[in-house]
Amino acid sequence: MRPEYEHILQILAALAAGAILGLEREYHSKPAGFRTMILISVSSCLFTILSVSLSGSDHIAANIVTGIGFIGAGVVFKEGATVRGITSAAVIWMAAAVGMCIGLQHFILAAFVVVLVLLVMITLSKLEAIFDNLHQIKIYEIYFDASDYSIEALEKEFNSMQIHFTRSKISKHDNNQVCVEYSIEISPKKGKRIDTFLITNNHVTRFEV
Repeated sequence: MRPEYEHILQILAALAAGAILGLEREYHSKPAGFRTMILISVSSCLFTILSVSLSGSDHIAANIVTGIGFIGAGVVFKEGATVRGITSAAVIWMAAAVGMCIGLQHFILAAFVVVLVLLVMITLSKLEAIFDNLHQIKIYEIYFDASDYSIEALEKEFNSMQIHFTRSKISKHDNNQVCVEYSIEISPKKGKRIDTFLITNNHVTRFEV
């Protein structure tokens, strides 16, 4: 087979691999989805083909890794106390690696890695969900009147309930209202206790989770 046709087959294989990885991210509405993974996998494959053709594989491969690092950083963001997008960034790295693998004609290895990654993301996500239900960190914004209640009194009650918390922010509002933001470690059972305590606490005017 002529080299040009071999390269086209490699590109199509990279497209298929990127599409498979991207579908999983797209299904879960993640930042880097179907089109992104295809473009990353195909472009990495193309750069690798060119690097082999130009006999400068080390330099171009290193630049692929550097460039993918920038793209991966772009999908990671902080939301409150939670960092999101790390898995998508890891899949971006994997899509690039699979594309490079196909560019070097390691088709079986690339196929094995794609299947392995899918198994990890699908099966372990369910396991993570189970652990998340057992242990979560939630952000609570608690409002109260500072004239008849205090942060110290609130935290004393938290300690008596054996609640693990971190105070994040304090803000003052009109009518002597104070808002305190906490990151609280909870389980489903403990979460109900905290909510019940805050609802029945006459000093707490309102709270948000």
